[in-house]
Amino acid sequence: MNESKSLLVSRPDPEAEYMTPERCRILELWNDKRDSTVSIARATVAQGTTTQLHRLRGVDERYIVVQGHGRVSIGQIEPENLGPGDVVAIPAGTAQQITNIGDNDLIFYCICSPGFFAECYESLEN
Repeated sequence: MNESKSLLVSRPDPEAEYMTPERCRILELWNDKRDSTVSIARATVAQGTTTQLHRLRGVDERYIVVQGHGRVSIGQIEPENLGPGDVVAIPAGTAQQITNIGDNDLIFYCICSPGFFAECYESLEN
C-alpha cells in the first residue's frame, strides 16, 4: 500500500475564512467526508462581540482557546471566563454562545464530533 495515498493532509487557505451569521469568522481546518468522525475549525470573535445563541443537534463540540479572553455560556450552568489554553466541552443539543471580553480578537478551535454539517446548526435567537 502506498502510504502517501492514505495520508490525509489539510492546508487551509487563510483567504478562505468567512463571516457567519453567528457573528464570528470561521476558517475550516478539517471537514472531510473521508473522516466524518470529526471536524476542526478556527473561530475568531471580534472584541466586544457575542456570538449567536445556538445549539448543534447530534454533534458534540469542544472549544480550545488560543488567543484572547471570552465568557462562555453553556446550557444552564453559570457563565465562565476563558483564556488561552482553556478547553470547553459542549454536549450535543446544548445552548451555547461566547462573548469576547478581551482587548483583541478571541480565537479558538472548534472540534466537533461527529463532524459539523450545516443542518446540525440551530439558531436559538428570534
